[in-house]
Amino acid sequence: MTPTIDGAALLDEVEAFHRRFNVFPSEAAYVAVVLWDAHAHLLDCFESTPRLAFLSPEPGSGKSRALEIVETLVPNPMAAVDASAAALFRAVAGVDGKRPTILFDEIDTIFGPKAGENEQLRGFINAGHRRNRPMFRCVGDGANQTVQAFHSYAAVAVAGLGYLPDTIRDRSVNIRMRRRARNEKIEPYRTRVHEKEGFALRDRLATWAEQVTERVMNVWPAMPEGVTDRPADVWEPLLAVADAAGGDWPDRAREACVVLVAASKANDKGSLGVRLLTDLRDHVMVGIDRLPTVAILDRLNAMDDAPWADLHGKPLDNRRLSRMLAEYMTADNEPITSRNIKTAGSVLKGYYAADLSDAWARYCPPPPESPLLPLPSIEYAT
Repeated sequence: MTPTIDGAALLDEVEAFHRRFNVFPSEAAYVAVVLWDAHAHLLDCFESTPRLAFLSPEPGSGKSRALEIVETLVPNPMAAVDASAAALFRAVAGVDGKRPTILFDEIDTIFGPKAGENEQLRGFINAGHRRNRPMFRCVGDGANQTVQAFHSYAAVAVAGLGYLPDTIRDRSVNIRMRRRARNEKIEPYRTRVHEKEGFALRDRLATWAEQVTERVMNVWPAMPEGVTDRPADVWEPLLAVADAAGGDWPDRAREACVVLVAASKANDKGSLGVRLLTDLRDHVMVGIDRLPTVAILDRLNAMDDAPWADLHGKPLDNRRLSRMLAEYMTADNEPITSRNIKTAGSVLKGYYAADLSDAWARYCPPPPESPLLPLPSIEYAT
């Protein structure tokens, strides 16, 4: 009979293994990565699986090494840097009956300028986040084709430069890697020497997972206050693993959850539409109940650290402003549109704060604690 494994002690060992070769940006990152490694062995216990994303603005930040260490610790790792969508569909459906853990390095090559060529891969990563959401494809030759369902539910870890598309970022535990400082030392990783150590930990994680499956299946771990919706979906499996391990892991996991969810929100500027609404509220129409379109455009395009002066090489104009705001509704459930504003003896088209207020409340993050002073009033002649 296999001796019962102390889950907390095992996760401590996995964390120590990562710390030998990886410098993560925070304690929360170590906790999250260790829990993700373990959750990959318990995938059938959960309704969803978070993506693990190692991202950085510059090369040489340890992303690939982090992915390499993860590879030694997860079940059936499959490096998929150049795998086709068709190959991944069939791999997840079962290669020799074993579902792979998919590892994408250089993910920026998939979601970069040529991303249009990789829509099937993007769809695969999105769909595989949740169980029982197969992707349907036609298989066969010529007229002899049939529709076949390919199950895409699988653990996926990625590494790359820049940011991920919103749909994938929101389903991910995002670790913003950075280059090591001179005082941050790690042990050189030698595959032939250290891979076996990782494999030994992987096998013990697999054994422990078998022992705790009944305790993890269909549990609903308590979430930290304020963690709801998509962040709760992301962290639910990781907190379930921490609760099953015991020791100080349940507390550490929830502390890490709060830290990384808050960091994700701080870095999340939302869609371009939400950014527009937020900038209108916090920078353009502060203390103003109405403003002509020409004044709105002047102020938006003059903002530093904002995208409006250079949208694909052109500044924001009234046509695009109108099209973007019309996607959102007023409190009366009518599209937001420009209306007449009387100014300096003339009538100009512009927008009213009352029309925008419902969209501000529904889509924008909470306003700054210290309201910004309104910009000086400007009168425009026809």
